[in-house]
Amino acid sequence: MTDVQQRAAARQFAADWEDRGDEKQETQAFWLALLQKVFGVEEPEKYISFERRVEVDDPRTGKRTTKFIDGYIPQTRVLVEQKGRDIVLTRGYKQSDGSLLSPYQQARRYGAYLPQSEQPRWIVVCNFQTFEVHDMNFPNGEPEVLTLADLAADCSKLNFLVNTGSDAIKHEEKVSLQAGELVGVLYDALLQQYKDPTDPKTLKSLNALCVRLVFCLYAEDAGIFNHRRDMFHDYLRDIPAHGIRKALVELFRTLDQKPQDRDKYLFDDNPTLAAFPYVNGGLFADEDIEIPPFTEELKSLLLSKASQDFDWSAISPTIFGAVFESTLNPDTRRSGGMHYTSIENIHKVIDPLFLNGLKAELEEIKRIPVERTRETRLAAYQDKLASLTFLDPACGSGNFLTESYISLRRLENQVIEERIILDKGRHGYQVAGQVAWGEGALNPVQVSIHQFYGIEINDFAATVAKTALWIAESQMLKETEDIVAHQIDFLPLKSYANITEGNALRLNWEDVVPKEKLNYIMGNPPFVGYSLQSKEQKEDILSIYVDEKGKPYKTAGKIDYVSGWYFKASQYMQDTPIRTAFVSTNSITQGEQVAGVWKPLYDRFGIHIDFAHRTFRWDSEASLKAHVHCVIVGFSVAPFTEKKWLFTSERVQEAENINAYLMDAPNVFIGSRNKPLCNVPLMTTGNRPADGGHLIIEDADYADFIKEEPSAKPYIKQLIGAAEFINNKKRWCLWLVGVSPAELRKMPLVMKRVEACKADRENAPDAGRRKLADCPTQFREINNPDTFIVVPAVSSERRKYVPIGFLDKETIATNLVITIPDATLYHFGILTSNVHMAWMRAVCGRLEMRYRYSKDVVYNNFPWPTPTDEQKSRIEQTAQAILDARELYPDCSLADLYDEATMPPELRKAHQQNDKAVMQAYGFWGKLNSESACVAELMRMYQLLSER
Repeated sequence: MTDVQQRAAARQFAADWEDRGDEKQETQAFWLALLQKVFGVEEPEKYISFERRVEVDDPRTGKRTTKFIDGYIPQTRVLVEQKGRDIVLTRGYKQSDGSLLSPYQQARRYGAYLPQSEQPRWIVVCNFQTFEVHDMNFPNGEPEVLTLADLAADCSKLNFLVNTGSDAIKHEEKVSLQAGELVGVLYDALLQQYKDPTDPKTLKSLNALCVRLVFCLYAEDAGIFNHRRDMFHDYLRDIPAHGIRKALVELFRTLDQKPQDRDKYLFDDNPTLAAFPYVNGGLFADEDIEIPPFTEELKSLLLSKASQDFDWSAISPTIFGAVFESTLNPDTRRSGGMHYTSIENIHKVIDPLFLNGLKAELEEIKRIPVERTRETRLAAYQDKLASLTFLDPACGSGNFLTESYISLRRLENQVIEERIILDKGRHGYQVAGQVAWGEGALNPVQVSIHQFYGIEINDFAATVAKTALWIAESQMLKETEDIVAHQIDFLPLKSYANITEGNALRLNWEDVVPKEKLNYIMGNPPFVGYSLQSKEQKEDILSIYVDEKGKPYKTAGKIDYVSGWYFKASQYMQDTPIRTAFVSTNSITQGEQVAGVWKPLYDRFGIHIDFAHRTFRWDSEASLKAHVHCVIVGFSVAPFTEKKWLFTSERVQEAENINAYLMDAPNVFIGSRNKPLCNVPLMTTGNRPADGGHLIIEDADYADFIKEEPSAKPYIKQLIGAAEFINNKKRWCLWLVGVSPAELRKMPLVMKRVEACKADRENAPDAGRRKLADCPTQFREINNPDTFIVVPAVSSERRKYVPIGFLDKETIATNLVITIPDATLYHFGILTSNVHMAWMRAVCGRLEMRYRYSKDVVYNNFPWPTPTDEQKSRIEQTAQAILDARELYPDCSLADLYDEATMPPELRKAHQQNDKAVMQAYGFWGKLNSESACVAELMRMYQLLSER
């Protein structure tokens, strides 16, 4: 089904269902028709199941009760919660167990009880007129909302219903991974044959040998060795194993020689060898590489398993280049995984950067009715494609360059096909490919791998990148041959010197490619957090993040390594229309790093963000599947007149302005602040024990300790960190503040612990901690207020609300929580509200994806409302209702109470009432309908308050 056909089907579907919407009678008909007519599912009744039974816990009785999921699509893990057309999707409705749940909360609750392998990836809530799409990678994020009336325009936003990934791409990925595994086996077998397998020269030779062998295996399967298949295999087939080494030496020498430069008697001596073409490109130039002797087993592995049993022509150069490099990289081999960036993720960068615009331009040209005008525009468009220049300043094995080249060539192939059609119409040719293009008829291709530049610090990765580009060029020529119906010679390779080996943060990028020649910068620079950087990497950053006087910025030592590429790109783009897009760890758009990374780029270079993908999982591993949480940021310095797009997973929204937090909000930089922005109580960190564990009593030891030292009981208090607070775990500590020496000496077990604490501090490497040995009876801090609010420093991103509570002086807070001494119910109500949670999610730092709450960034910068006395009183009432609802479940931890699947109805209702009261105090109620709109307004408030 084409896009045009799908839009027409969606328009008809919307008309058919405009006035219908009975939940009980029409749910199944609605979804079956949608899947079949709009998304082309041939047998939708086999694709989606209805009334899926699920057993859930009743929060009141604790017993299991049977519920039914309205719709579930196993292949794409989509859970459907269908309501009647009169149901408001954002409102809470009373359930049979007494709880008050919105349709989404109801669906999420049901989904939580499905087996792990069937947990929904998407939840769709629908009332026949509106679709509310929730991405379960971000369960507390905003839904994508689309209407039945706009379905024709927006139906692509529901593609996830049937999108299990392109079969062609999946096949390429599978073949490429198999090729990587094959290279790994070949690599290990060859390594065993070297005399000194640990010598770095050996490993360098082996890497070069593997590159050459892979090229030969690919070349014979792709038919680029004089258009003959099996040429490499046939050359080695009849040579005994002990002669393979010498045969390869002779082959590589021959491939590097032009026919006129070869031994004049070579054809007489060895016609099979003489038939090989000249390859060039430097791939076979080095004759000093060491090639080990072959055994019969090794010969069989190369000629049978690697050559005869595997088709190398089907690999994806984009994926295989990275897999190939990973396979031969000792670090990744030790970890047992092959690393590659998926084609899908590469397109998240290159599509909005340049490809979407080029595709739209070509579609517009195709629709021009006047043939002569269309031909002129097609020729100009092809010239444009051939003029674009790209740089990946951290290119690795070249996957971004390779996929960009393939994408441009596919556009060019469409142009070639269109021009052939036009040419046939003018001249009446009946034979495909007879195009009157003069010399262009022999090779109509203008787009070249010479348009693609890279910088890579690893010499082997740079070699792989060149090879991947050559393979990509070969594959795209095959596609062009099918269009023009004649062969195009691929060999000899053109010399390709556009991949520069070196440290991109130390090189002058203009020495690689002059900036007046460049159009786009893109890539996936290294992910290294500031705390994990090597000495050299820290020096790299400090040498780049400098002010106009050459002095490093104060925050330069606390930003991620990837930031260096942002600075270099911003500097390089000055006075040019160049646009850049990088993949990065999401930490540079969160918490304190935002100001450190981005403020110099805005202030010094005047950059602006053109598009961005908010946090998503970058599945860049094939075997390991280590999920890295990333963002993509597209930015430039030249005036930008196009629309700005903000992506969340597979959804997209237009934005007025995208700030450094990747929000549609003003450009603000929320840095570290010592005191609150508003007139509210001070927040402080808890008490750091710094005791080597000697002043802490674990719960398992508590009873025995009290039994043996009963006089110590008045000096023992409960100890609370984040884990203890959230999970209701018991832990204790000796709180000996103000205890007299005489009293201490009456407690020998206590004294033993105090002496152990003193010894631990005295032997500490840190001078500050050694100084604490003077007070071995006390924690490093001794804050113990009568009452205080406690906030976990780190908590799960899966919760809608970070659990916050009140504690008293009988509890000692550790440095793993943050406290507000003498805070009131009003403060608690504001901090536990959805408004503060939205702010926290936007500006806090993250530990992996968990929220990392900070007093200096989150709390001290938070814009508080100015409520009326009546509004403040209402917030105090709703805050108390939250605490009262918790008390109804004394056997439950906060982790139990704030799990979305098990949250009691009374607690949920209390939070909803509190959210409403707080939003009314801000003036948001009835005006702002999304979390991002709320944060945008808070950032405007912050901007005004911070300018006072």
